Amino acid sequence: MRVFRATLGVIGELLVTAGVVVLLFVVWQVGYSSLIEGRAQAGVVAELEALGPDGTSLPELPEGPLVGGVAPTLDDGSIMAIIRIPRFGTDWARPVYEGITPGTLAKGPGHYPRSSMPGQIGNMAIAGHRTTHGHPFFDLDALVEGDVVIIETRQSYVVYRMARSTVVRPSQSEVVAPVPQKLGAKPTEAWLTLTTCHPKFSAAQRLIVFAKLDRVVPRSEGAPPEMTTAPSALSLVGGA
Repeated sequence: MRVFRATLGVIGELLVTAGVVVLLFVVWQVGYSSLIEGRAQAGVVAELEALGPDGTSLPELPEGPLVGGVAPTLDDGSIMAIIRIPRFGTDWARPVYEGITPGTLAKGPGHYPRSSMPGQIGNMAIAGHRTTHGHPFFDLDALVEGDVVIIETRQSYVVYRMARSTVVRPSQSEVVAPVPQKLGAKPTEAWLTLTTCHPKFSAAQRLIVFAKLDRVVPRSEGAPPEMTTAPSALSLVGGA
């Protein structure tokens, strides 16, 4: 009996140790590791700004609606723009890479191939991790109607304003259709769709944020005021 109890004690200690190891790994993966990766993504933006403060470090993308036209072909994994979400902080910015392969999304948010370019009629779709690889979209659920999302390109600051959000199954790809959630419909407006896993620490569902084009600000006019002003300090949009 003593041997049996001793054996159970050893097994129990091993299970506890294994649990602690797993917990420490999760803390490292979600905490320290993602913090380092998030800083690295912010560092990429800083390097782009240092190399080309006027946007010349970013690729040249087509301006205009491009309805029915042929979108440019970008190399998978290449930087195509910068995304700024003032709700996350006025200094929050991440590079946007072309493509949504695991390797690309490990570097930062990725642009869905064949989705619209910034400011174009249709739907520009961007995916980003929520709790790993720098967790760029960790607080995506904090966005509220009217919040701005700015896509910075070589030529312009493309300002979108959040319209709504939803939670869907991973298979519901209609959220990135040219007209969000309306397969086969002809686009007449410019949309931005952000996708990430939901809930936090799970990939069971997808959190989707839809933002509608507000305006395009040429670089020659300077950065839009929303880029440097915290949302809480901005005037509310709409009437009384």
